[in-house]
Amino acid sequence: MSSVNKVILIGNVGADPEVRYLDRGVAIATFNLATTERGYTMQNGTQVPDVTEWHSIVLWRNLAEWAQQNVRKSMKLYIEGKLKTRSWEKDGQIRRKTEVIAENVQILYRPEQYRNQNSEVRNQPVEEMNDEAQVQEPEAQEKRGFFNDIF
Repeated sequence: MSSVNKVILIGNVGADPEVRYLDRGVAIATFNLATTERGYTMQNGTQVPDVTEWHSIVLWRNLAEWAQQNVRKSMKLYIEGKLKTRSWEKDGQIRRKTEVIAENVQILYRPEQYRNQNSEVRNQPVEEMNDEAQVQEPEAQEKRGFFNDIF
């Protein structure tokens, strides 16, 4: 049976995206997204505090350029993607980082200071902002459908 690598997050942007360009002009944007699990009070009166997780988000190509123009700190976003862990060696130590490679991004809420900026982009259909062809990773990989591995 096949496996599934799918992540769905709704959270707040921690800082404006950092965009850089690789060889041949391929854009890559990175930023952190905070998701918060609300605290609660147990029946015995014990307070359980809010728990915030920070996620590293990576966007490729046109989606990265779109984020550079439209995504700002403290916006609430809906993100769909997949997890990818990369590793490297630094100072003799193996380092690892797990990132969300975003395939679909939607702005759910803009703070007041961003509401009038880029209004023409905000009103475009969502499909134009998250075209899957725009976010494929630069390395050539054969993409197989979910059902190809099952049947």
